[in-house]
Amino acid sequence: MTAFFWVMIGGALGAALRFGMGRLLPFQGQHFPWATFWVNGIGCLLIGLLIGYLEKKSIRGDIIRWLWISGFCGGFTTFSAFSLETITLFQNDRGAIAVIYALTSVGTGLLLTWTGWWMMRPGSINF
Repeated sequence: MTAFFWVMIGGALGAALRFGMGRLLPFQGQHFPWATFWVNGIGCLLIGLLIGYLEKKSIRGDIIRWLWISGFCGGFTTFSAFSLETITLFQNDRGAIAVIYALTSVGTGLLLTWTGWWMMRPGSINF
């Protein structure tokens, strides 16, 4: 039951922050979906940092995993919105933007996850 509580709290915080970001940078169906791009990129960097930190400290970190990785990052990032926005761009005859969005989102996500993990590797930043 404890794990569900921490995931629920983290998920609520992440989803609320993502919702706020969407309100700041709303997607209109015609232009690059900046809000989703930024939340997914930030979430990828954060998950890389957290996993790297847990590995560096050789700790299991259940609460960190539940609250921040499964909960917050899971609630904050959004593959479903990314997919819908990509399809919407295609439907609105914005194919070039859709392809750029899809490729840069996936590439940036992978790069930022790896960067976060790399920053936390043994011998790097001391936390």
